[in-house]
Amino acid sequence: MASLMTALVSLLVYQLLKKPIYSLSGKKDQSPVLNMGLSSFIDDYDEVWKIKMGDIRTQDWFMMTSPIPTIFIIMGYLAFVHKGLRWMKKREAYDLKRILQVYNFCLILVNAYIFYEFFVSAWTNPKVDKFCAPVDKSDDPLSLRLANAVWWFYFSKIIELMDTVFFILRKKNTQVTFLHVYHHSTMPAIWWIGVFFAPGGEAYLCASINSFIHILMYSYYFLSSLGPHMQKYLWWKKYMTTLQLVQFWWIMFHTIYAINLSCGFPNKFNWALVVYDLSHIVLFTNFYYQTYTKKERRLKLEQQMLAKVEEIKGNKMN
Repeated sequence: MASLMTALVSLLVYQLLKKPIYSLSGKKDQSPVLNMGLSSFIDDYDEVWKIKMGDIRTQDWFMMTSPIPTIFIIMGYLAFVHKGLRWMKKREAYDLKRILQVYNFCLILVNAYIFYEFFVSAWTNPKVDKFCAPVDKSDDPLSLRLANAVWWFYFSKIIELMDTVFFILRKKNTQVTFLHVYHHSTMPAIWWIGVFFAPGGEAYLCASINSFIHILMYSYYFLSSLGPHMQKYLWWKKYMTTLQLVQFWWIMFHTIYAINLSCGFPNKFNWALVVYDLSHIVLFTNFYYQTYTKKERRLKLEQQMLAKVEEIKGNKMN
């Protein structure tokens, strides 16, 4: 994780250095020596990042020329979470039923498209090793298609920040947990780095599995938004969390195995993924325990107590 943060900070420095140099008077510094030296430094820096470090195929794509837009979006998201919860305290919840139906249906389609692209460009592509795949930075059509799928996965994480916005506007504050905000605020930054440095190779696995899970998740949200009469068809909610945990364990074991094989995909990214994945295993396991295991135990205990009370009443009547 530290290596990924270093990459982001370095890219930020690069973007700042690209700005014009200004004197104390506020006017642009016209010093040819300074500008020549700075220009040379920036050109060299550009060579390091865009050729030796990054993937030149993706760096002119939308949102990829700089990390700053993504960072600002995440900062705005976190500010909205903080201020929005306070702002809605004394207000009525918004009725967003129709908007949510359209939103959830669109995200079903987006994730279905992403999963299909991964299926074609990676899962059915014999050139992609299913145990450990390095990034193919060539202009091979399937390799470019895979990079495009990784970009769409990144961009879908920007769109999905609206999940939290809708929860807050509808005053569904119990949904705005640490797990929810942590997951939504970190995914765009991590996958921006993925698209910039390694849009392919090992990235296919976790992104394709996650997009498949999200097809199911947004299908659940869409059906539940149709009304209370759909609840009887949504018995499988509990198994969504189970699938998410299976996803994280699958990614964990696969990534550790890929690290051992060391096929050429950057192991620093693999180790960062292991740490990030482990944090999700811990948080989702706790969520599952609190939401299902603990609640079921409490309900079972309440039922036993009620049965005991009825038994005592029956004995007194006899």
